[in-house]
Amino acid sequence: MIELTSRGVYLVEGKVQENAPVSVTPDEGREGTIAYRILRAHNVSKDPKKLQLKFDCLMSHDITYVGIIQTARASGLTEFPMPYAMTNCHNSLCAVGGTINEDDHVFGLSAAKKYGGIFVPPNQSVIHSYAREAMTKCGSMILGSDSHTRYGALGTMGVGEGGPELVKQLLNNTYDVPAPEVVLVYLTGKPKKGVGPHDVALALVAATFENGFLKNKVMEFTGPGLANLPVEFRNGIDVMTTETTCLSSIWETDEAVKHYYEVYGRPQDYAELKPAKVAYYDSMIAVDLDKVESMIALPFHPSKAYTIHEFNARAKELLAEVEQEAKKQFPKAKTDLVSKVQPDGSVLADQGIIAGCAGGTYDNIVEAAAILEGNDVGCDYFSMSVYPMSVPVNLAVNRVGAADTLLGAGVIMKPCFCGPCFGAGDVPANNGLSIRHATRNFPNREGSKPGEGQIATVALMDARSIAATARNHGVITAATDVDYDMPEIEYTFDASVYERRVYNGFGNPKPEEELRFGPNIADWPKMYALEENLLVELAAVIHDPVTTTDELIPSGETSSYRSNPVRLSEFTLSRRVPEYVGRSKKINAVELERIAGKKPQKLMDALAKVGDAEALINTTSTGSAIFANKPGDGSAREQAASCQKVLGGLANLCYEYATKRYRSNCINWGIVPFTLEPGAKFDYEDGDMVFVPGARRAIDQGVEKMQGKVIRKNGAIEDITLYVKGLTADEKQILLDGCLMNYYARQNMKNK
Repeated sequence: MIELTSRGVYLVEGKVQENAPVSVTPDEGREGTIAYRILRAHNVSKDPKKLQLKFDCLMSHDITYVGIIQTARASGLTEFPMPYAMTNCHNSLCAVGGTINEDDHVFGLSAAKKYGGIFVPPNQSVIHSYAREAMTKCGSMILGSDSHTRYGALGTMGVGEGGPELVKQLLNNTYDVPAPEVVLVYLTGKPKKGVGPHDVALALVAATFENGFLKNKVMEFTGPGLANLPVEFRNGIDVMTTETTCLSSIWETDEAVKHYYEVYGRPQDYAELKPAKVAYYDSMIAVDLDKVESMIALPFHPSKAYTIHEFNARAKELLAEVEQEAKKQFPKAKTDLVSKVQPDGSVLADQGIIAGCAGGTYDNIVEAAAILEGNDVGCDYFSMSVYPMSVPVNLAVNRVGAADTLLGAGVIMKPCFCGPCFGAGDVPANNGLSIRHATRNFPNREGSKPGEGQIATVALMDARSIAATARNHGVITAATDVDYDMPEIEYTFDASVYERRVYNGFGNPKPEEELRFGPNIADWPKMYALEENLLVELAAVIHDPVTTTDELIPSGETSSYRSNPVRLSEFTLSRRVPEYVGRSKKINAVELERIAGKKPQKLMDALAKVGDAEALINTTSTGSAIFANKPGDGSAREQAASCQKVLGGLANLCYEYATKRYRSNCINWGIVPFTLEPGAKFDYEDGDMVFVPGARRAIDQGVEKMQGKVIRKNGAIEDITLYVKGLTADEKQILLDGCLMNYYARQNMKNK
């Protein structure tokens, strides 16, 4: 089904070959990729190996845009220099926290008016559907403060990053990244009936995530199989490329994409994009669409994917493995998934959800309705909900009768909302198994609270197989195993609701407009520059193979506090290391005493073990630190790092960072991104300290290898080698200044 080729290949007039054509080097051939032609068009750097990109437009939703605007405002923002669309699809139900969610929405509209932005009201569209419907353009680039910012199937390179990277763009600065490798994704064949985009996507993620095959690279899709995929099918695959940890994606465009832009009333935004006659790719993924089967990704990651047939054959064994993993991570919660296996060997799910940018497309919903035609979801424990991705899609599924069919079958139709993707919608009962066509199935993405004994789990499946399962009253079923009439899928886009409801102020800022604040919208607390030396105390030590951003800062109801940095920080690691917040606060209290000119005995005792405490006390920044093997998989949310900084966090220690975006978030919030040598011993625990002499000078001078000392709680002193590799000039200065806001504040002072 999927074959990986780790060596470089050439695409010559659409055909793959390993040998280089005469006189074409890999560097020359790489310029013939679609990806590099777009990257070069947006690059202002003179170094071809180090890109400095300026994007065409920006996207944010309502758990990120308030912090972005507050940061940019504190850094000198006067107006939005490019189209910036703010959707309201995460806190749009306003179900938690009193008035604070709607306060954020009012703030967002006032900011769109003041600075010249685009404001999409609550429940009108999820962020990525609005981008597809209104913001994409062939050959363009979009930066979004959401990790699933992927529009490659529409000829737009999307990059998902933390909020500070959008702040840089708003202040006319650049997105800096090493020139990436490009991976050819060569499609052949045609999906069989019942196979949907999530099936192809999960197979891709399973083949590439764990081995890091695509980490920080660009995926470029082409091949004869492309013509056999409808555009929404391509979008459904494309949005899930985030789960491979790639940097971005791009697809060859064709007549189907041209028609897509015509349907959406934007024919001028289409352009033919295809590789040059000769293009070089650093590696290749061959996907035989004929062989893709209905898939299921088991908790707790999209990469844990199996065919549904294999899962059903091995259900007890595979579910027992999930139980063991849950037991290790969540000792306070008891998971009993094996009980889902019935005496006849079938597996019962408790809930089915089709939602958001991945699941809630018109094509998915219409075909799911066709599978359920004349059937029902039953009146037992199984339930099903469908969230169309936008009001235009909602209107269309009503007009063609798909909504009637689903409602008649017992499916609940919900508003446009991202909640099921991050744990804020349709939370199952304790020990429930939810099957979802959504983007992620990380722990707590279904809204459970393991620390309070509540746990449920999510498995990812395509909308078609979810409908087939619903048709069998919750018995997990591959859509390829049910008979149904394929519907005619021709979409008519109705833009009238956007024309009536979306505020589009780009190019027309109103400086006189007052920003409207609610009581929960707070400024960032003061942050301090890095001193000459660094002393950090470990407040959390996590040895899981991967630590997600959902664990660093949980989603769900915590999202309501994203506009209040101090209040939100109280949730940091709350579902993984509940003691972290209290430990960090104690460490930070000592540092605040030091800044006030005092000499806390704890610091003096620690510094005395590594030098002259009297000399070091005034030149040593002190704070908390987290160790994790591989932190930062998942969401782009900056709060995974900013909450640490608000609590006094100054460093992360790890073997590698799961994503570039999390490492960038750490840097932008003044958290030094240390790494260790692969295989180096790290048997330290919370309360142990790490002293790095001359850290400021080393960062300033680009010294990537630093020698430090570990001060054990028992008084023992040990050597440690730490690395900070590949910092750009701006990143160095941001770390020295203490955070991105301080960096811009210093620049503004220099310019006055």
